Amino acid sequence: MAVSGSTDFELDVSDYIEEAFERCGLEVRTGYDLKTAKRSLNLMLGDWANRGLNQWTIEQTTVTLTQGTGNYTLGASTIDVLDAVVRRDGTDISLERISRSEYINIPTKTTQARPSQFFVDRQIDPTLKLWPVPENSTDTVIIDKLVRIDDADTFINTMDIPFRFYPCLAAGLAYYLAIKRAPDRVQLLKAVYEEEFERAASEDRDRASLNIQPSMAYLRLS
Repeated sequence: MAVSGSTDFELDVSDYIEEAFERCGLEVRTGYDLKTAKRSLNLMLGDWANRGLNQWTIEQTTVTLTQGTGNYTLGASTIDVLDAVVRRDGTDISLERISRSEYINIPTKTTQARPSQFFVDRQIDPTLKLWPVPENSTDTVIIDKLVRIDDADTFINTMDIPFRFYPCLAAGLAYYLAIKRAPDRVQLLKAVYEEEFERAASEDRDRASLNIQPSMAYLRLS
């Protein structure tokens, strides 16, 4: 028996909608069926951003610094910043993230030096605030940031998700549609969705080694 040798299976938006309607015991019959399903799909992607880290949505960006300027726009597609370093002469130096309260209480926000701290002002268009503000225009800041998943736009688009999340997306859309069209299946489809999401999210993680070392600071020798 020969295997296919193919690994290019991919669903477009209309395929996901058809699958979700079938799980609800329904069929796509009108243009409005497509419209309401696509709206639910985009709303669900917003929920995914709130559920935690999606590894494939991490994007590394270089921010070119300007002397004396501490605020840098990150773009509306940015959800959050995970890590940041300042690069000087080919050497990367870690930046410490501080809270809104810590940033507002810095008494001299115009002090110029090599940046050592950053605050992410998570507005609709997020801003990266550095302190001290850059003392030159040759340093750069390298950030790992979370960005939005691409919207479901046209029905022939494929979705901006890896293969391992296909079952989760189909299950989630079926649940969202059941709330509107098949209330008798809501609990079943919700359970399936949550199980699929938990399985996919558990796999979608950083597998770096974790080392824990006990503190000896309070060890008393008799």
